Amino acid sequence: MSVVQDTVVKATQHAGFHAGKQTNHYHLHDARDLADGNLPFSSLRLQPPGNSTFGNLTFSNVAGAGHNLTNTPPYYTGLRGVNLKMDSRLVRLLWLSILIAISIVLILRLVQLFVSYIRNIYCMTVTPSQQKYYTIDRVWIWPWLKKHVVYAPLVKKRHNREFQMSSAVNYGTLPGRIHSILLILYALSNLVYCLLLDWRAPEKGAVFAELRGRSGILATVNLIPLVVLASRNNIAIPILRVSFDTFNLFHRWIGRIVAIETMIHFFAWMAAYILAKGDDATPKIFNHNPFLQFGLAGMVAIIIIPFHSFSVIRHAFYETFLHLHQFLAFTALLGVYVHLDAKKLPAYPSILTAVLLWMAERLLRLGRLVYLNYSRKGGITTVFVEALPGDACRVTFQLPRHITIRPGSHVYVYIPAISLWMSHPFSVAWTNIESEPPVGRSPLPLSPKTPTTLERQSFGRRFSVSKAPTSVSLIMVARTGMTRQLYQTARRAPNAKLYLNGFLEGPYAGHDSLESYGTVVMFAGGGGITHHLVQIRHLLAGAQAQTVATRKIVLVWSIRDVDPMEWVKPWMTEILHMEGRREILKIMVCVSRPTHHINPKKSKPTVQLIEGRVDPGSILDEVLPARIGATMISVCGPGALADEVRAAVRKRMHKANMDMNEESFTW
Repeated sequence: MSVVQDTVVKATQHAGFHAGKQTNHYHLHDARDLADGNLPFSSLRLQPPGNSTFGNLTFSNVAGAGHNLTNTPPYYTGLRGVNLKMDSRLVRLLWLSILIAISIVLILRLVQLFVSYIRNIYCMTVTPSQQKYYTIDRVWIWPWLKKHVVYAPLVKKRHNREFQMSSAVNYGTLPGRIHSILLILYALSNLVYCLLLDWRAPEKGAVFAELRGRSGILATVNLIPLVVLASRNNIAIPILRVSFDTFNLFHRWIGRIVAIETMIHFFAWMAAYILAKGDDATPKIFNHNPFLQFGLAGMVAIIIIPFHSFSVIRHAFYETFLHLHQFLAFTALLGVYVHLDAKKLPAYPSILTAVLLWMAERLLRLGRLVYLNYSRKGGITTVFVEALPGDACRVTFQLPRHITIRPGSHVYVYIPAISLWMSHPFSVAWTNIESEPPVGRSPLPLSPKTPTTLERQSFGRRFSVSKAPTSVSLIMVARTGMTRQLYQTARRAPNAKLYLNGFLEGPYAGHDSLESYGTVVMFAGGGGITHHLVQIRHLLAGAQAQTVATRKIVLVWSIRDVDPMEWVKPWMTEILHMEGRREILKIMVCVSRPTHHINPKKSKPTVQLIEGRVDPGSILDEVLPARIGATMISVCGPGALADEVRAAVRKRMHKANMDMNEESFTW
């Protein structure tokens, strides 16, 4: 009897488990009964407690029992030492924290939308003086939160102003304060989850195994938000009214967390392997082992992605970055999927979800492309390109169908002759006017010299008012890559005009409504003017129809020279001729480096041409005392201008009921 008991106790200690301990480690089932002779050796089993997914290790006879008890699986393979119950709890806790964060943002957005809706309903038919109630915040906490949390940069003033290595190369921006708080909390939670191990385990291999399992499942689970945050069709964007640029910021940082957890997973496995094999450890373990080979391929891809995604590389070689990034992302998902599927590991449902989401988003993109750019009656999309002064192109996409594009939207552009299958984001500068011209007349030209025969050649028939195809115009400032190549190609074409085939994907965003604000101040830098033009047209038309609260609009455009004024001349002319424009809209064009002297006497009260840099603080000091209702400050332009505007807004947050909207493309 004592010999049997001694054998059982030694086997239990050697396996590193304790009978009756409520963990997911293996433990000896009915060891006391066996030692007392109440159970035959043929029924001796090593089992996990509860509903664990571990397989049973069965000993069929007395002779085999002693051999198997001394040859238990090593800690570097299988699930031995992996604490599945704790892993499951921590994964649920991780998802709970994400849902709590989403719920808080959703509740705040719903409150904001409700207040905006009520404000617009009340203010859209009243006189400017009757909007006085909304000129200041009635609850003190909101101005404080907006100044110190929501709109605050991480430290002083810099947020979207890029750190420059040279005039052409930068190495990134700083997250805002609210972004940093969320990212730090998320990173710390993942760190704590990785460190919640059984440090009292008698064998180091058990600790390595638990760390291997924990870091592996966390990295796999984090792939789900990583894929979602990178999606253009992310459903959270219109629901939470959070920009894709913000989600892309979280995508980049969560990608770095996944890379770190993947490395921890690999090194924990390697440490357990070396500990078990000692001098016999060899890289040959990967030979003829798809489970390890695909896992290694996925790990290498995941680790490379953060390094090749640094801003200095991403912006200097954008097209190359996109190609490599997509290839590495596909390799990572494929490698992890096969790695987990080969052994049907507990993290398999997570990688399956990530892969399905990735595939669904790609299919949705393809579906949007086909729907938007092809019609049986209208044919396919055609593109008209004009090279303009100031190194820019005005690009008009004539779509084969009628679609609605909301103010503030952006689209992704595909021009195969220039950039093959790659796409680039641009703000929508202009579209067909909302009230289409009568049948028999061509739509409002989007540029002064666009031939109307182009539309008839493209579509072969006239459309009714309700079915008129949509024209979308963009301004593409020539920098590097696709925009520079397109500009040079258009310059070489006859009359600097070019006809191409191309496609649009979108529209995206357009969810930031300015309709409930009595006063709207818009700051634009260079090509950032495109984000505001359709907004201005919409607000002016709404003010005349008494469907919006807006009664005062100030547009401040910062440019280096007067050449960019040619970019928007046809559209600005249309805006200046809108009914009621003089009473509502004031335009200030600040030229910082004019090649010719600017005569301020030629400026008009509502359209001013000013020599010098923009001073957002001075402009707000002029506008705010005469504001009407609530005030929205919107900015689209270089990061330095956006940071200056943010600093001016935060400094004056206590003076007015102000909100700020920033449109940026920092990827």
